[in-house]
Amino acid sequence: MSILGNRVPRTEDPRLLTVGGSYVDDVELPGAAWVAYVRSPIAHARILSIGTQAAEQAPGVIEVLTAAELNEPPRPGSGGNYPPAMARPLLADGTVRFVGEPVAIVMAETRAEAVDATELVEVDYDPLPAVVDVDKALAGETLLFPDAGSNVAIDVRGELDDSIFEGCEVVVGQDIVNQRVAPCPMETRAAAASYGADGRLTHWSATQAPFGVRGAIAKLLGVEDAQVRVVAPDVGGGFGAKMGDYPEELLVAWLAFYRKRAVRWTESRSESMLGLGHGRAQHQRVTIGGSRDGKIEAYRLEVLQDSGAYPHIGAFLPVLTRMMLTGVYDIERAEFVSQSVVTNTTPLVAYRGAGRPEAAAAIERAVDVFAAAIGMDPAEVRRKNFVAADRFPFTTKTGTVYDSGDYGLVLGELLAASGYDELRREQAARRAAHDRVQLGLGLSVYVEITGGFDPGEYSSVEVLEDGSAVVTTGTSSHGQGHATAWAMIVAEALGIPIEKVKFVQSDTDVVPRGIGTFGSRSLQTGGVAARQAAGQVVEMAKELAASVLEVDPADLVVDPSGGLHVAGTPMARLSWSDLSAAASQRSSRLFAEVDFKPAGASFPFGAHLAVVEVDTETGLVRLRRMVAVDDAGRILNPLLADGQIHGGVGQGVAQALVEEFRYDDEGNPLTTNFADYTFISAVELPSFESIRTETPTPNNELGAKGIGEAGTIGATPAVQNAVVDALSHLGVRHVDMPTTPERVWASISSGGTGWAEGPRPPKWPFAAPERTDEEPAEEVVF
Repeated sequence: MSILGNRVPRTEDPRLLTVGGSYVDDVELPGAAWVAYVRSPIAHARILSIGTQAAEQAPGVIEVLTAAELNEPPRPGSGGNYPPAMARPLLADGTVRFVGEPVAIVMAETRAEAVDATELVEVDYDPLPAVVDVDKALAGETLLFPDAGSNVAIDVRGELDDSIFEGCEVVVGQDIVNQRVAPCPMETRAAAASYGADGRLTHWSATQAPFGVRGAIAKLLGVEDAQVRVVAPDVGGGFGAKMGDYPEELLVAWLAFYRKRAVRWTESRSESMLGLGHGRAQHQRVTIGGSRDGKIEAYRLEVLQDSGAYPHIGAFLPVLTRMMLTGVYDIERAEFVSQSVVTNTTPLVAYRGAGRPEAAAAIERAVDVFAAAIGMDPAEVRRKNFVAADRFPFTTKTGTVYDSGDYGLVLGELLAASGYDELRREQAARRAAHDRVQLGLGLSVYVEITGGFDPGEYSSVEVLEDGSAVVTTGTSSHGQGHATAWAMIVAEALGIPIEKVKFVQSDTDVVPRGIGTFGSRSLQTGGVAARQAAGQVVEMAKELAASVLEVDPADLVVDPSGGLHVAGTPMARLSWSDLSAAASQRSSRLFAEVDFKPAGASFPFGAHLAVVEVDTETGLVRLRRMVAVDDAGRILNPLLADGQIHGGVGQGVAQALVEEFRYDDEGNPLTTNFADYTFISAVELPSFESIRTETPTPNNELGAKGIGEAGTIGATPAVQNAVVDALSHLGVRHVDMPTTPERVWASISSGGTGWAEGPRPPKWPFAAPERTDEEPAEEVVF
């Protein structure tokens, strides 16, 4: 019987639950200096002078550095072709552009001494007007980078043509804010570095992508990658935000390399809220048109992306939003335009889903707005417009090729499991009775892309003389359960117990190459590479065993208890210990390595239903039920899948109900810790009802699709739709997230927000500016 597909307990957990994990802060570096950063308290200002003398004379202080001492050029952000003038310096050089931007670095003998000395650094600021609102940023009255000529970092252009709505009986639209959120991993950012006698740098990082960090450090230091070793020990969560080459971390490596001593840094929670990249922050306008019988015929999405103070991956995310523009629907005519602008706020990075949740939120709100306009149940509208199950692979209007899917299946499963019709009857009864607490039902049917633009991943498998195996991978787990999953894959192939499979990752001296963990790519790339490597080891072992047993290799099969035996003759057997020893005698190893590149991306999908109760007098929203049907292809371990769905749904619900990182008009952050940044807890979350269907992808031999971000993508619009649905009979047509009691109460009190009839002019000036023939067209790099 195959171990794959079974609920196998996580092999990581006994250590984590007994002796605990080993994180960057636990790395022992005797005599290491500590660094702390002087951070700007002002969102936008010129730096007139920096006085370091008092700090330099403080107890324990070794050195105080500013941009002038570093003499390092600004570094362009990752993920896109941004204007060179918008490149970010390691330390603010002449101008600060967001509260929390590092201005100077203090190195001291202890952490406390370093932190205390930052208070003694005197910075003379000349305040400049702050730009927080994206509309004002686009208007360009105040430029964050005057040499760039505008605040636009990326312009994804397209011609907007209202003729796409011609013939539509109903055309409606809605402005939507997909608000800014903070990732809030349990472990904040941390880094430590040590310079060795051999001239090499060893760097410990709380990262999702050790090889990316190695490359960034080597580039900064001007050395070959081989001179830098990066180790990611246990990592306490990342959610996409721990992929970047943050200046604070790079400076730790820079100091250790040039000062020839160990250096370390761990940020506080408040620093993390200001410095760790934020997510979402898309301002959207949707326009949708169709017939009164429920057929959607045209859809337009306009996006204004807040990139924060320096364009990074966040500025690129609308490109991913465009890829998933029409979601699960077969819409004949579709348009998309976007602009990414810089503001005096924390830079935006990838956050769980990274551009795909924003696309799902837009189309799923649009479908509900359309359904309300024509007076049809939103479930029926969705059913009428799905891409049919027999049309896969399906190419969307934006050129995205969906691998496989059955959207009607997951919606049908959801409606049946939730008792949808009965819930609608309960809702009608409450409305008829004018109950103070009204019931709302919110649907979301989503599709997302995982493993997109994937360059492939590395894995190796080796059988040792004691009969155990070692599997090495270029992915980097930070809570997903890779040790369990990869052990299951190898155990299945070799017939050995999973406890005899050692899992190795996240050390660039031990793993020769790799990409990392993000975009729900790991199993369908690194996992498949491990499976193929294990298969190659089996084939090598068959050749070896055939010569020992004097049989044809084709007659050998894997023994369920480990090793190989002759088919039909179990007693003619060699254990893995025997085989490894035989290989050693021939000066060889039972070892194979594979770099696997999938044939294409995979497209998980699903349907979520949120059931909420809304107090119409106070605006309080209570999530009563959350039912999720998710399809991520073949499921390797349902226990691990449940964990990913559970965590993703929790984060998605949190965005819909409570989370928002806010600034005042001067760019001062208002939500800098968990006392004022509302963070969801178990009290607000019911037990989720999770159901799965399995529609394998043809793009890898496991048939697996990514599942790490699915819950987030499906849950958020479902909860938002539910809140609006609860209030729709009161004239409310939209409530922006988070749907806090204050915001819900205001929507009720204002008599509803309504929607606009007919196609509307663009909200933002998306027309391409005039350019001379000599000016090259701006290019978006994928």
